[in-house]
Amino acid sequence: MNASDNDIAARLQAGASNGAIVRELRVDKPRVARIRRELGLPNVQQQPLTLEEKWATKTRKIDGGHVHWTGSRGSSSGTPVLAYRGTLVTAASVAFRIRTGREPVGYVLPECDYHHCVAPDHVEDEPGRQKTPEQLRYLTGGTAPPERCAHGHDQAVHGKFQEDGTSYCGLCTAARKAAARARETAGV
Repeated sequence: MNASDNDIAARLQAGASNGAIVRELRVDKPRVARIRRELGLPNVQQQPLTLEEKWATKTRKIDGGHVHWTGSRGSSSGTPVLAYRGTLVTAASVAFRIRTGREPVGYVLPECDYHHCVAPDHVEDEPGRQKTPEQLRYLTGGTAPPERCAHGHDQAVHGKFQEDGTSYCGLCTAARKAAARARETAGV
């Protein structure tokens, strides 16, 4: 069934946007715009979604309290991403902001077993992920980590913990990995 100009006019007068009419009646956008001009109706002001509202339109709750991402993904990593006002953010970082009300520090990752889960209660930023191993260190009789590593880096800034509570210098580890990549690239 083809929509008549009267069908389009009725939807315009009811307050529908051009895009909504195009999708609903399957008509050409220029035709809807022409009829809107002929009727002297202003364009519908779009109510922009907040970042959190847009995030919610791309999620689906699943069993176990997990949230599945239905939106875009990073091309190489498959990381759930969301374009918002000219920037690209990870869906996990938005979930973190929803739960905590603050910007994350470092990468935000799910702490559950559902790959790329974006449930706000299941994601944590870098400092949050470090709390559990640090607590484990003390619970198993470990002592406070050193103030400085063997290379003099401040461990209050660069200190990290492995899952078993063992402390290490994140800056030294990053430097070792960069040197190994450089040797690999050079073919050494």
